[in-house]
Amino acid sequence: MPALSHRQILTVLVGLMLGMLVAALSQTIVATALPTIVGELGGQEQLAWVVSATLLTSTASTPIWGKLSDLYGRKIMFQSAIGIFLLASLASGFAQDMAQLIGFRAVQGLGVGGLMALSQAIIGDVVSPRERGRYQGYIGSVFGIATVAGPLLGGFLVEHLSWRWTFWVGIPVGIAALIVTERVLQLPFPRTRHAIDWLGAFFIVASVSALLLMLSLGGKEFAWNSPWTYVLAAVAAVMLALAVWQERRAREPIMPPHLFANHTFVITSLAGFVVGVAMFGAIIFLPQYLQIVKGESPTASGLLTLPLMVGLLAASIGSGRAITATGRYKIFPVIGLLIAAVGLGLMSRLSVDTSLVVAGLYMLVTGVGIGLVMQVLVLAAQNAVEQKDLGVATSGATFFRSLGGALGVAVFGALLTHRLADTIPSRLAEAGVPAERLAGGTPTLGSPEQIAALPEPVHTAVITGFADALQTTFLAAVPFALLGFLVLLFLRETPLRRHAQEHTTGENLAEAFETAVDPDSDLGHGDEDQAADRPAADARRSAPVSPPRPEQ
Repeated sequence: MPALSHRQILTVLVGLMLGMLVAALSQTIVATALPTIVGELGGQEQLAWVVSATLLTSTASTPIWGKLSDLYGRKIMFQSAIGIFLLASLASGFAQDMAQLIGFRAVQGLGVGGLMALSQAIIGDVVSPRERGRYQGYIGSVFGIATVAGPLLGGFLVEHLSWRWTFWVGIPVGIAALIVTERVLQLPFPRTRHAIDWLGAFFIVASVSALLLMLSLGGKEFAWNSPWTYVLAAVAAVMLALAVWQERRAREPIMPPHLFANHTFVITSLAGFVVGVAMFGAIIFLPQYLQIVKGESPTASGLLTLPLMVGLLAASIGSGRAITATGRYKIFPVIGLLIAAVGLGLMSRLSVDTSLVVAGLYMLVTGVGIGLVMQVLVLAAQNAVEQKDLGVATSGATFFRSLGGALGVAVFGALLTHRLADTIPSRLAEAGVPAERLAGGTPTLGSPEQIAALPEPVHTAVITGFADALQTTFLAAVPFALLGFLVLLFLRETPLRRHAQEHTTGENLAEAFETAVDPDSDLGHGDEDQAADRPAADARRSAPVSPPRPEQ
């Protein structure tokens, strides 16, 4: 594929970012609409499924999208994901009951999984790893915008139009993404016959679905210590074993086993999983702190998370430019996880009396840590695999991060619920208020509006107890960030390729060819290790060329 200019890459990037934006918005915009949806459609007991259905299908389908894009081409799969997302969004807005909405949201999740994974894989097709850093800030900005704009836009639409528009508002953006990618995204793809490993896909989806159902619904729909938990855990384990068996024998495996012999892929996937647990699992509770403890509205709470996004964007863009300039990337996620651990530790100090300025500073520190980590892990995984595995490696990195996020939400949600059962009664007792003053005589919380309406001193006791429980939750995320730091210490830094279509091997044939044609070429300039290895490269050119050796 011919090299694209910076302007051409930005045009492609616009289409990809539009697709990612609607996918990310679909996961944040619906949060503020949920109470209204339940009020109109009913089904309070099914509320968790509106969110869980999308999380389940998007996560479970991610590795399949990556493999299909390797087999049939990135562009057609990306556009298919947009098409599925648009149709499901349209249908979700017309849902007449909770069951229909949950079903359409599950289909929408299929599109979300494809958009999230393939957008980053396409960047890997058109931009070399060495140059990719300068664009990763733009990709990171999409998640920042969606996190802040989602609740704001959702609240506005619910208040002035209808909750149905929270699903329809992304349709024009998705259509724009479809048009842009159709006009500007030209990815050469050899037409060959392939056999899809449908059995392997089934085992993978079944295993992930059982695990996510257990994590998402455990402690809500059924007790953790219940037959449902053990049955779902057993199904997940059996399906995983069958998936491993099938992938080892399939001709075109969904998740090629040789990827797990790739040191960089294994380390980045493990680190991504741990980072997902720490980051997604803890940060998701920030709006609850702002709305319940500080008494802010949903709109204001979204604006007050801006420091987190500013830190994330600044760190992501700054580290990306530094990576392009130096060719070094390992130092950024390593430092980033230490900073994130400090930020999470600071957030564990948030209390009723903490000023919004200080809380914003804590969020800024945490955002900087996240910005130094997230995109770099995908970059390292893409750089370590051959071009034919780019899609599945990218989707694999995204998959493990999403899986970690699902685990984090479940673990920290259960921890928060457990702590609330102790902290609120304790605070009520200190205030001399019997627990019977709460609805039902239990510390079960209502909406932020209901909590704000509680009489004193019950209100103060409840929000103080909630802040106490949140402190424990944020503190529990710190060890996961530190574990990610330790994992990344074992990451081997592979020099970043300067061409998107090369693959990283012990003997890079593309580099050998270019150097043979022009011995004075400055390929890899700025990389002192490559310069030092030039005599060895000269010796290799005089020897017969052997087949590339896969990374161990």
